[in-house]
Amino acid sequence: MTSHSRPRRLRPVLMTMTLAVVLAAAGCGTEVATGGDAAGRGGSAAPAPDRAELEARARAVQTLTEHVWVTEATGYTLARQSVGVIGDDGFASVYTAPDGGQIQLSVERRPHAEADCGEDPAPPDGQEPLVTCEPDGEQWYRATESGHAYTQERGGLVVTVRGKRADVDRATLRSAARAAHRADDHELDRVLPPAEDAPGQQPSGEGSGRQPVERGDLPPVGDGAPNNDVGTSG
Repeated sequence: MTSHSRPRRLRPVLMTMTLAVVLAAAGCGTEVATGGDAAGRGGSAAPAPDRAELEARARAVQTLTEHVWVTEATGYTLARQSVGVIGDDGFASVYTAPDGGQIQLSVERRPHAEADCGEDPAPPDGQEPLVTCEPDGEQWYRATESGHAYTQERGGLVVTVRGKRADVDRATLRSAARAAHRADDHELDRVLPPAEDAPGQQPSGEGSGRQPVERGDLPPVGDGAPNNDVGTSG
């Protein structure tokens, strides 16, 4: 039954993680961010790279350093291959567990979250209806029969962690949501691809240069508009 406990009009968005990102995490989960607790705070005493280098590495994957967030959950590690852009300049990543469970983290620039917990709107075609939509502390929890997610708003950004209910229980998802934070310089260094590995980079020389980054959220046909449909997690 949908919960309608809603003291104010705050509407969370549960945007779909790009299929390419999820597949990358599932197929390449063996390479994880190293140092500390897999993208946790304070994992290294070594000096962080120059800030300009970190910003350049963020631009190479079409995002901004301030849009790079990290989280942590017991038993989950960041699949570094999953790191990429979502939307225009958002950020997406996937944390995986040995049993195949996945926690998907996404950060998008939005004026406010877009979902109404105060009524029962008909779900979009092909989408599951909500069974739960309720505040939980400073975040919002939404669930369908198969998926669930926590959403929060921070400084014009909508930050969402989601997973399949069969793989990730609510307590674990809540822990990951509460642990989510903007990456510091050391975490940026561990999460962002090295400059030489950034997509679209070629050796310098005649005929070389920056090539467009392959966007995982673009459909293979049509006018190339990003695929930002809401997923089954809400």
